[in-house]
Amino acid sequence: MPRRPVRTFPEVNFSDDGDVRHLHLGSIWIQGSMRMDAPNALELEYVQRMMAWLLFVTPASVVRRHAMQLGLGAAALTKFCRKTLRMRTTAIELNPQVVHACRGWFKLPPDDARLQVIVADAAEEIRRPQWQAAVDALQVDLYDDDAAAPVLDSADFYRDCRSLLTEDGCMTVNLFGRASSYAASLARIVDAFGPDAVWAFRPTREGNTVVLAQRTAQSADRATLLARGEAIQTRWGLPAAKWPRVFKPVKN
Repeated sequence: MPRRPVRTFPEVNFSDDGDVRHLHLGSIWIQGSMRMDAPNALELEYVQRMMAWLLFVTPASVVRRHAMQLGLGAAALTKFCRKTLRMRTTAIELNPQVVHACRGWFKLPPDDARLQVIVADAAEEIRRPQWQAAVDALQVDLYDDDAAAPVLDSADFYRDCRSLLTEDGCMTVNLFGRASSYAASLARIVDAFGPDAVWAFRPTREGNTVVLAQRTAQSADRATLLARGEAIQTRWGLPAAKWPRVFKPVKN
């Protein structure tokens, strides 16, 4: 029986810029960041926007929900969901060195009743029966060491993501890369979720565009989103009051 080829991974390292620590995969590209005096806070703007699914749920229900991250990065989303939101949280990461780095350098706690970090290929892991219709907030941020394009970006992959979600669940995706096409990626997400279920932020200054897709399309007018954003900001400290100004359905 032929042996499967051994995977090779880029070197995992970090750099410190004042009070902020950055994760790198053997290149200059930042794969995640942490403020040393606030390790459970969300430092980067696009990472904060990955929490936009909170606009579509009641705050009191959050603690009973399940969050899943595809791609651990510097574990910012994983720590925030587990510690700040007190959610059941599952992270899937291909590179075991990233998990080791997050636990050694980025204050990711060990697995416990609310936290599970799985070393696996996300494309394979999310097809397991145990995850189907079991995730309320799916956060997808899958880039390699070159940060050129999403590693998983097909319509079939996004359909698999949709199958993970509960009826009122949402997926948020970070789209960024020098070689990627935002329009093409967005079209694949729309193909998988339907045009009425997809929302998008304007790009950040760094070029990250966060797209949100709903298992079941939910509409909300600007006034409703503004009120929800204010509530999120008051409760969890995210800059959500300004999100409705830069966030809208893609069909508009």
